Amino acid sequence: MNSNRMLQQFHAIFGIFMVVFYLGISIFLFFFAKMFKIDQALRVIIGSTFILLGIYRITVTYKQIKESFFINRDEEE
Repeated sequence: MNSNRMLQQFHAIFGIFMVVFYLGISIFLFFFAKMFKIDQALRVIIGSTFILLGIYRITVTYKQIKESFFINRDEEE
């Protein structure tokens, strides 16, 4: 296996963890941060930002997974 391809696969899997992290933080801010003394406007702004970032990371990670795991490199060359 090519080390460059292995690095691309590692980045794709790391992207999955980042998607889970961003969406988890946004769900926490929207639903469970009421027990902390955080202003509602701040929770909505930061939570919305994390949701948008999570959605963006889903699209990027999907493309990375498709390219690094499912495209045969021998057919391209």
